Amino acid sequence: MTDPSASLSFFARFWLAWLCFWRCLVSREFAQAVLPTSRAYDAGQLKELPAGDAAPPPPVKQPAVQAPVAPPPPLPPEREHASALSLLAMLQREGRFLDFVQENVAAFPDADVGAAARIVHEGCRKVVHQYLTLQPVLPQGEGDTVTVPNGFDAQRIRLTGNVAGQPPYGGTLRHHGWVTTEVKFPSVSPAMEPRVLAPAEVELA
Repeated sequence: MTDPSASLSFFARFWLAWLCFWRCLVSREFAQAVLPTSRAYDAGQLKELPAGDAAPPPPVKQPAVQAPVAPPPPLPPEREHASALSLLAMLQREGRFLDFVQENVAAFPDADVGAAARIVHEGCRKVVHQYLTLQPVLPQGEGDTVTVPNGFDAQRIRLTGNVAGQPPYGGTLRHHGWVTTEVKFPSVSPAMEPRVLAPAEVELA
């Protein structure tokens, strides 16, 4: 390999000697790095040293290892299911749903229960139609003969009666089922207490 110093002029070598002189005086690390080359020169082994090697690259600064971020704590049940509690609150507000199901209707005559059920039905139907869009799972009417195909969705169609063999099945539709095609529930404000389904009402004199 060609000695790179052969291309250095006298003044370039003079300037290099001046730099090495002062750097050896002020830097222990630089002097230790030059010492093996000086000894090889004195021993006549300078040509055996590798020539033209690039300076070692500066050490790569490793990024600081960050501690793993802890997952957020789980929400309490009333926050996790806030939308379901909000639905109950709306059913209570519009149809007195909770008042009806919490009442022991066995103590009332059928006429009174029927009159109360009509009020509950009207209010609950209003809430369902306002926030949900529903359609039947199967379009046929109840009592019609239907065919359940191979690979049917067991979440949409539930088989009852004498279930044996493999589909397709033939049977009678007892209930057409319901599926939600659109949900329009309002978001629950974090400032609201979702466990309060209906506030107590106090009339002042």
